[in-house]
Parts: sequence; structure tokens; C-alpha cells
Amino acid sequence: MAGALANLHAETKTWDFDKVKKAGQQQWEKELHKIVIAGDRDTKINFYTSMYHALINPTIYMDADGWYKGLDQNIHKAEGFTNYTTFSLWDTHRALHPLFNIIEPKRNADMIKSMLAHYDQSPEHMLPIWSNSANENWCMSGYHSVSVIADAVIKGNAPFDVNKALDACIATATHRDYQSIGLFMDRGYIPDEKDGNSVSSTLEYAYDDWCIAQMAKKLHRMGVYNRFIKYAQNWKNVYDPASGFMHPKEANGTWRKTRFDPFTTIDMGFIEGNAWNYTLYVPHDPAGLIKAMGGNKRFVVYMDSLFSYDLPDKYFAETEDITKDGIIGNYVHGNEPSHHDAYLYNWTDKPWKTQEKVRMILPKMYKPTPDGLGGNDDTGQMSAWYIFSALGFYPVAPGSDQYAIGSPAVNGAVINLGGGKTFTINVKNQGDKNVYIQKILLNGKPLNTLFLSHAAIMRGGEVTFFMGEQHWK
Repeated sequence: MAGALANLHAETKTWDFDKVKKAGQQQWEKELHKIVIAGDRDTKINFYTSMYHALINPTIYMDADGWYKGLDQNIHKAEGFTNYTTFSLWDTHRALHPLFNIIEPKRNADMIKSMLAHYDQSPEHMLPIWSNSANENWCMSGYHSVSVIADAVIKGNAPFDVNKALDACIATATHRDYQSIGLFMDRGYIPDEKDGNSVSSTLEYAYDDWCIAQMAKKLHRMGVYNRFIKYAQNWKNVYDPASGFMHPKEANGTWRKTRFDPFTTIDMGFIEGNAWNYTLYVPHDPAGLIKAMGGNKRFVVYMDSLFSYDLPDKYFAETEDITKDGIIGNYVHGNEPSHHDAYLYNWTDKPWKTQEKVRMILPKMYKPTPDGLGGNDDTGQMSAWYIFSALGFYPVAPGSDQYAIGSPAVNGAVINLGGGKTFTINVKNQGDKNVYIQKILLNGKPLNTLFLSHAAIMRGGEVTFFMGEQHWK
């Protein structure tokens, strides 16, 4: 009670409503000005609504003097950091935390310190999975704290004990009793009979373990790297060349022969998604995935079919987080496992299709209307996708320092990086039909790649996109 009263006096020194309102507006203006865009009214409404949504969570969880109740139900003090909660990590590791590494690096570092405090207090000795208000909800799958931590370490935003953080990642990723991790490590996949999310968990663990490998490599812990880079290849063990999909595999090594429908989301071995979408969930190895799926030509056909197929309502009628307004063809934008899909064309000979698809998704899934968001915002992930994609690039595999180029929807933007540094995005010949990039200049020199590095952004400078109606041949 004393802490609550102290919070009240610390946060609201006056009962003048207008002063409190003005102070709140000034705080929001400061945050929203971290990215200043040029564009039409609808684009600005969409963009700054997305910025607002992205900055709401995670939330501060401590008294004004730093005291908070921890996961172990004891009282702790956050020493040297702000303690956060509301970690919807299955969603937010994909783009929200990478966005924070650009515009909110200190806050993101504090979030990681909060995750490490959670680890210290956890009776299971695990990093958070989906935690809120000193409770571990165990919601969804994977152990995506490791993605957030690795992304910060790889991108140089790690003012914490990085080796301790890596140890926490390893302990979490090798907790054999949690959601079939032991089976994943021993067999290289999770058998269908043992786990209802056998395929999606295998895929998510493989990606998370790749993140651990990247962190270990940077820290010169090559024994850890060699172990986890091997686990990162386990996605291959659930890809069935005969069906062309990621597929439930039984304990005896055979594929599930009956009851497999790649359009169905229920009882197919995937969490909140179908085989069509989850087959593309190898964000850390798109080139390997394309090779496994038969090469460039067959992969492009698969991708084109994803966006063009008309998915009947019966396939998502019983799924709580997937509705018609979040679907384009069979591409489920309203749920997160598909969020990197449109960018995968960059690994093919038709990267212009990434540009085309991104510019098609943006106005369909984000509108300046009361029902304008094509799904649950999932504590900022949907909005972070919009922010990155509208600016023209996206983090396909957090834990890498590379962003895949898309197609900017703004007329221009300035990212305020702090310390007087800015990264400017210029867009020449922007227009609804001019969705294809003709050339890109980075600080006045041609960027002859489809990727932009984190270091190039954080050094400051400018990138210029030249747009047109015709795509590259």
C-alpha cells in the first residue's frame, strides 16, 4: 500500500487534469517522433497507429522505487534497469523486438535484463515463454526469449552479461521436460504421437537453436555453436518430399499416412496454423528450404499458390486466432508464423514478387478504419510488421544482422537513432502502381543486394529507393 501511494505521488505530482494530459501527450509525441514519415493522410494514420500499438507493450512492472514482486513471489529490486512484463514472445520476437533494437535500444536491453531476472527467479530455471505480472503462462510454443536475446547480442545492443545470457538460453533450450525438448534433441524431431504440436515445435526449436548458435559464434564459444547449429538443421527431419509439406512424423520414422490435410489447422501437428503456411517456417535457412522443396522454380509456384488459393471458411472456422479478414488466399497474415513469407521471394530469381506482395498486403491488412487491422495485434507484432514493411525492409530471421528489402509504402522517412544520428529513407517516384524497385542507393552508392545491414542503419546516413511500374527481369 505504501508503494502504491508512493507511485501515485511520483507519477502524478499535481491533480491538474490538463497538466497531466499535456505531459502524457508530450511523452507520446517524443516517442512517435522517433520515426517521422512523409505520406498521404491514410498512410500516416496507419503508420502512427502502428507506432502507438507497438510502443504499448511490454509494460513496466515495478514501483517507482524499483521494487516488484518476482516470479518466485518474493520482493525484488530492479538494480540498474527498468523491470518489464507482458512478454508475448511467440508473437513479438519476430519484428517488435528487432524494431526496438533500432528505435528503443535501451528499453529493449532492459526487457532482456527483465527476462534474465525471470530466469534467476524461475523454479524451472527457464527464460520466459509468455509471462505477465510475475506469472509464467506457458502459452504457445518455442522458447523465443532466445531469439530476442540473440538479436540484441548480434546487433551490438547488449549492455548485460552476454555469457550469462547465453547460459540461460542453453538451459532453457535443453530443459528436456518442457514440451518434448528431450525428444527433439534425441531424435531430431518430435514424434506425432507424443505432442499435438509436433511439427511446429520442431520448426520453432530449430530456429531458436540457430539463434543460440549465432550468439555462441559471436562469443567464440565454438563447442556451443557446433552443437546448436546441428539442432538448427532439424527442420529437415519433418519435411516430406513426397507430399511437399512439413508433415507429422511418427516415432518409427514413417510419415503420418492418414488424417493429413495441409489446409487444416486442427490436429495436424501445428499450433495456430496449417501445413501450407508452416512449411515456409525456416526463417534461418530459406536457401536450404528452397533446395529441399525442389529448387527455385517449384518454390516460386508454391509461393504464388499460397497467395492465390481461396481457402474455404471451414478450414479456419474453429480456430480462435484466424479469421477471414486476416487471410489473403491461403496466406494467413492475421497470425504470426506467416509474417516473413512474402519476403522469401528474395531468395529466388523473382525478388520483385516480394515487392509486389508486400504492397498488396499493406492496404488489405491495415486500413484507417475501426475494423482496419486484419487480426489481433498481438501486443505489437502486427503493427511492427507494418512499420518495417512500410519503410521498405523486414527482419526475416532475428538473430541475423540482415533485413530483407521489400517495397517502401511511405513517401520518405527519417529514423531518429539518438545522439543526433538519423537514418533517412528517400523514395523517388512513389505511387500506388510504382511498387517495383528500379535501383537502390545507400549513402549515394549502388546497393547491389536485396539486404540491408543493421550496422548500415545504425551508423546513420540514407537509403534511396527508385520506384517504377516495371519489375526487374
